[in-house]
Amino acid sequence: MTEEKILLFDKTIVAVCDMRNLSGIEVIDAKGQYVSAGFIDLHIHGSGGADVMDATPEALQTISETLVQTGTTSFLATTMTMSTSAIENALQNVKQHASLVKGARIIGVHLEGPFLNPEKHGAQDKQYIREPSVELIAPYLDQIRMITMAPEIAGAEKFIRMLSGKFPHIILSIGHSNASFEQSKESFAWGITHATHLFNAMNPCFHREPGITGAVFDSDITCDIIADRVHVHPSVLKLTHRIKGDKLMLITDAMRAGCMQNGSYDLGGRPVSVENGKAVLQDGTLAGSVLKLNEALRNMTNVSDMTRIEAVNAVTCIPAKKLGLDLGKLENGYVADIVIFDKDFSIITTIVEGEVKYNKG
Repeated sequence: MTEEKILLFDKTIVAVCDMRNLSGIEVIDAKGQYVSAGFIDLHIHGSGGADVMDATPEALQTISETLVQTGTTSFLATTMTMSTSAIENALQNVKQHASLVKGARIIGVHLEGPFLNPEKHGAQDKQYIREPSVELIAPYLDQIRMITMAPEIAGAEKFIRMLSGKFPHIILSIGHSNASFEQSKESFAWGITHATHLFNAMNPCFHREPGITGAVFDSDITCDIIADRVHVHPSVLKLTHRIKGDKLMLITDAMRAGCMQNGSYDLGGRPVSVENGKAVLQDGTLAGSVLKLNEALRNMTNVSDMTRIEAVNAVTCIPAKKLGLDLGKLENGYVADIVIFDKDFSIITTIVEGEVKYNKG
């Protein structure tokens, strides 16, 4: 932990150096609070009343402007399992308008479905689940940075092997899956390198049938988890950190009710009720979350052995490395995405590419 240092930046980090004469330089005084690289959310559907599947530039702008309040400076716009036309409209919207948002930066698309196992559809609409198809996503392969899929379904092996070989920038992640331990380990050899919201929308980990979670624990692939204390019990959050260490990332999986009040919303065209930090479909199925990324950091440091630095790494340098981007570090040459927060992870200031985008005041 560095103290009494100067962080010089423009759009990128110029230097971290000792105190010096600052005449002629605009100064942002952290006033003894914590300073880190901006947070990266690999899995978020919406926030501030908007959703990626709205497929409008206004929706992307709303999400972008809302997320800087939570310390998030970069995110993967995450889709849902809906009709082919709805998915294509959302992908086309991101392709055309992602570069125009004014808050947190959109760094690509996370395609969650529709290549899922109907038995583990969760809040995804299973009527739109289909076999893996490169044709569906071919025009958007440059934008897509992550695909959550079930590797045990028909056509998955060919799809995984082809994408991992020809498009290594795309993270292939196991999720919404009922794969056995053996099937999971086999898929890791094909090209699956990550697991989406570990424990949720997948088979349970039994001592004789360890399933997906057991395979993840028995490998060095990375994984992410929803640390809202709703999706996963605090003791399991603690256990997961102990086992996965620096292979663990934190996500929100937030839907349009993120940063909003309790009430009625929708996710993927299905009605959702939000109350006391919990979002559910009419049948009680969890429907994403209303978690903020800074709250995930607070939760993990409160319930597990994860240190403050480890928690910050789980939303900065670890996901940045996974994505292969020069983000997530306060080092010379890295993008000047910066967050100032207090001891409880309440956000004070958020800076994106050197510009202040949020200031609590």
